[in-house]
Amino acid sequence: MAKGPKYKVPRKRRREGKTNYYKRYRMIKSGQKIRAVIRKTNRYIIVQIIEFAPQGDKTLVGVHSKTLFKLGWKGDPNNTPAAYLTGLLAGLKAKKLGITYAVPDIGLHRAVRGARVFAAIKGLRDAGVDVPASEEVLPTEDRIRGEHIAKYAELLLSKDPEKFKRQFSQILARGLDPRELPKHFEEIKQKIIEMFG
Repeated sequence: MAKGPKYKVPRKRRREGKTNYYKRYRMIKSGQKIRAVIRKTNRYIIVQIIEFAPQGDKTLVGVHSKTLFKLGWKGDPNNTPAAYLTGLLAGLKAKKLGITYAVPDIGLHRAVRGARVFAAIKGLRDAGVDVPASEEVLPTEDRIRGEHIAKYAELLLSKDPEKFKRQFSQILARGLDPRELPKHFEEIKQKIIEMFG
């Protein structure tokens, strides 16, 4: 551990790996007050539209991927299709509040091409909220629809049915065959657009 008279203990949220204060400072200094904050946990995706205020940030819109279960989602709440749907839902709610632009804030997540945080950004953009991001980092349409999951499930079922049952046990318990995920995704997407669009 660093020592000496000039050593300064980092702030608590930085020590815990929750906040990059330098990045946050740069965002605030840019003058853009509204941020699209995307966070992923081990089980869920969280998309928030947050406005900076000196007294403390104000959350204007907050959508958690477990909200998708109330809309009939039977898939995993932490995969690429769920991230996109969570972003789409947050974007439609933001549009109703008149929000058309937000700066992306992915926090301490690494910017990996096609990552779930970028699927959420694509959902926000498809809802009509302009969130700057390079087209190269956004996931492809087939990944957003979950076709890669459906293909893997098909392959696994043909090779090892027991492993298929173990790996997709929660999805199967909810009544969804993972091979039907792209079709199910389209149904839920349409339902979100009809209800909140």
